Amino acid sequence: MRVTTLGEALSSPVAYGVALGLLLGKTIGITLFAWLAVRAGVATLPAGVGWSTLCAASWLGGIGFTMALFVAGLALTDTALLDTAKAAVLVASAIAGIVGYVLLRRSRPG
Repeated sequence: MRVTTLGEALSSPVAYGVALGLLLGKTIGITLFAWLAVRAGVATLPAGVGWSTLCAASWLGGIGFTMALFVAGLALTDTALLDTAKAAVLVASAIAGIVGYVLLRRSRPG
Protein backbone atom coordinates (compact mmCIF):
# COMPACT_ATOMS: atom_id res chain seq x y z
CA MET A 1 0.00 0.00 0.00
CA ARG A 2 1.41 3.36 -0.99
CA VAL A 3 0.03 6.48 0.69
CA THR A 4 0.98 9.85 -0.74
CA THR A 5 -0.99 12.38 1.30
CA LEU A 6 -2.02 12.83 4.91
CA GLY A 7 -5.66 12.77 3.84
CA GLU A 8 -5.21 9.36 2.20
CA ALA A 9 -3.38 8.07 5.25
CA LEU A 10 -6.06 9.20 7.66
CA SER A 11 -8.85 7.72 5.55
CA SER A 12 -7.36 4.23 5.66
CA PRO A 13 -8.82 1.40 7.77
CA VAL A 14 -5.57 1.27 9.77
CA ALA A 15 -5.98 4.92 10.74
CA TYR A 16 -9.61 4.35 11.74
CA GLY A 17 -8.63 1.38 13.90
CA VAL A 18 -5.86 3.27 15.66
CA ALA A 19 -8.01 6.36 16.20
CA LEU A 20 -11.01 4.41 17.48
CA GLY A 21 -8.79 2.39 19.80
CA LEU A 22 -7.23 5.49 21.32
CA LEU A 23 -10.31 7.69 21.39
CA LEU A 24 -13.18 5.34 22.15
CA GLY A 25 -11.41 2.25 23.48
CA LYS A 26 -9.40 4.11 26.09
CA THR A 27 -12.28 6.39 27.12
CA ILE A 28 -14.81 3.59 27.46
CA GLY A 29 -12.31 1.26 29.14
CA ILE A 30 -11.19 3.76 31.77
CA THR A 31 -14.73 4.89 32.56
CA LEU A 32 -16.16 1.35 32.63
CA PHE A 33 -13.48 -0.11 34.87
CA ALA A 34 -13.65 2.86 37.24
CA TRP A 35 -17.41 2.36 37.44
CA LEU A 36 -16.95 -1.38 38.05
CA ALA A 37 -14.39 -0.72 40.81
CA VAL A 38 -16.70 1.75 42.54
CA ARG A 39 -19.69 -0.55 42.10
CA ALA A 40 -17.75 -3.51 43.51
CA GLY A 41 -16.69 -1.43 46.53
CA VAL A 42 -12.99 -1.71 45.71
CA ALA A 43 -12.65 2.03 45.12
CA THR A 44 -14.47 5.30 45.69
CA LEU A 45 -14.52 8.49 43.69
CA PRO A 46 -12.41 11.25 45.24
CA ALA A 47 -14.24 14.05 47.04
CA GLY A 48 -15.53 16.61 44.58
CA VAL A 49 -15.16 14.30 41.58
CA GLY A 50 -18.32 13.18 39.82
CA TRP A 51 -18.80 10.78 36.95
CA SER A 52 -18.82 13.57 34.39
CA THR A 53 -15.39 14.70 35.58
CA LEU A 54 -14.05 11.15 35.55
CA CYS A 55 -15.40 10.58 32.06
CA ALA A 56 -13.87 13.87 30.90
CA ALA A 57 -10.51 12.89 32.37
CA SER A 58 -10.73 9.49 30.72
CA TRP A 59 -10.47 11.22 27.35
CA LEU A 60 -6.94 12.18 28.32
CA GLY A 61 -6.12 8.47 28.38
CA GLY A 62 -6.38 8.60 24.59
CA ILE A 63 -3.15 10.58 24.49
CA GLY A 64 -0.99 7.61 23.76
CA PHE A 65 2.33 7.66 22.00
CA THR A 66 4.71 5.13 23.47
CA MET A 67 2.66 1.95 23.59
CA ALA A 68 0.57 2.80 20.51
CA LEU A 69 3.70 3.33 18.42
CA PHE A 70 5.36 0.25 19.93
CA VAL A 71 2.39 -1.99 19.11
CA ALA A 72 2.08 -0.49 15.62
CA GLY A 73 5.76 -1.19 15.03
CA LEU A 74 5.30 -4.81 16.06
CA ALA A 75 2.07 -5.34 14.12
CA LEU A 76 2.83 -3.58 10.84
CA THR A 77 5.72 -4.53 8.58
CA ASP A 78 4.65 -2.41 5.60
CA THR A 79 6.30 1.00 6.02
CA ALA A 80 3.36 2.83 4.42
CA LEU A 81 0.91 1.24 6.89
CA LEU A 82 3.27 1.99 9.78
CA ASP A 83 3.49 5.62 8.70
CA THR A 84 -0.31 5.70 8.48
CA ALA A 85 -0.58 4.32 12.02
CA LYS A 86 1.93 6.90 13.29
CA ALA A 87 -0.03 9.73 11.71
CA ALA A 88 -3.25 8.37 13.22
CA VAL A 89 -1.64 8.17 16.67
CA LEU A 90 -0.60 11.81 16.44
CA VAL A 91 -4.00 13.01 15.22
CA ALA A 92 -5.98 10.88 17.69
CA SER A 93 -3.75 12.00 20.58
CA ALA A 94 -4.32 15.64 19.65
CA ILE A 95 -8.08 15.09 19.46
CA ALA A 96 -8.09 13.27 22.80
CA GLY A 97 -6.16 16.09 24.44
CA ILE A 98 -8.43 18.79 23.07
CA VAL A 99 -11.67 16.96 23.90
CA GLY A 100 -10.39 16.07 27.39
CA TYR A 101 -9.38 19.66 28.05
CA VAL A 102 -12.71 21.07 26.87
CA LEU A 103 -14.76 18.55 28.84
CA LEU A 104 -12.71 19.08 32.01
CA ARG A 105 -13.09 22.85 31.72
CA ARG A 106 -16.85 22.39 31.42
CA SER A 107 -17.08 19.95 34.35
CA ARG A 108 -15.31 22.25 36.82
CA PRO A 109 -17.49 23.36 39.71
CA GLY A 110 -18.40 27.01 39.98
